Amino acid sequence: MKIYAHRGCSGTHPENTLAAFRAAAELPVYGVELDVHLTKDGRVVVIHDEKINRTTNGKGYVKDMTLEELQSFDAGSWFSEEWAGEIIPTLGEVLDIFQETPHRLNIEIKSDVFPYDTLVDKVANSAAKRGMSDRILISSFNHEDVLKAVRETEIESAILTSQIYVDVYDYARVIGTNRIHVSLPAAFRRMTTDALRKGAIVYVYTVNNEEYAEQLQGIGVHGIFTHFPESMINKFQ
Repeated sequence: MKIYAHRGCSGTHPENTLAAFRAAAELPVYGVELDVHLTKDGRVVVIHDEKINRTTNGKGYVKDMTLEELQSFDAGSWFSEEWAGEIIPTLGEVLDIFQETPHRLNIEIKSDVFPYDTLVDKVANSAAKRGMSDRILISSFNHEDVLKAVRETEIESAILTSQIYVDVYDYARVIGTNRIHVSLPAAFRRMTTDALRKGAIVYVYTVNNEEYAEQLQGIGVHGIFTHFPESMINKFQ
């Protein structure tokens, strides 16, 4: 079962920061997951929420600020004073950390609330510029963007869902992928075991409990996203 560091080493570092990604880059995990939004001036930045309120000392929507404005805020102190001064990084800054490592990168397109019409293209171009197109995977709760990635790029893509589907595998195949990333509760439903039986590649988020990880491994799940990759590596990867 493959291990992805969810938002970097986010259990021990402030999520989606360069510190969290540098820590993940030192681990022999299979991959790293990160989230991207688009700024007011068209830059791709790595942050989970639509607003910066939770993970910085600022307030407001990512889409309403320029990169310069966003990077003026502290993105580390909310987690611990040890990480004071961390900033919201650009996608390019994160890709540069992993350019010479073997890690795969799952880039989640956070366009499920606000549409970012050019975000898929910008992510694909950033990866291509660094020769990393074959090492990234695009996922999203916005399945229109997954469809765009499938149709317009050569990048591997996955649908994200927290919902219960009658036949999630057939739905994913309509979009053009056999990769399905499901929430932990959904992973134990019939839809997931049926999808696995039909040949889907299934990853589960967010798995921080080893007992749950063991159960997922038992049903044949291919990988998990965890905040604590350090504790999962030796046992499950």
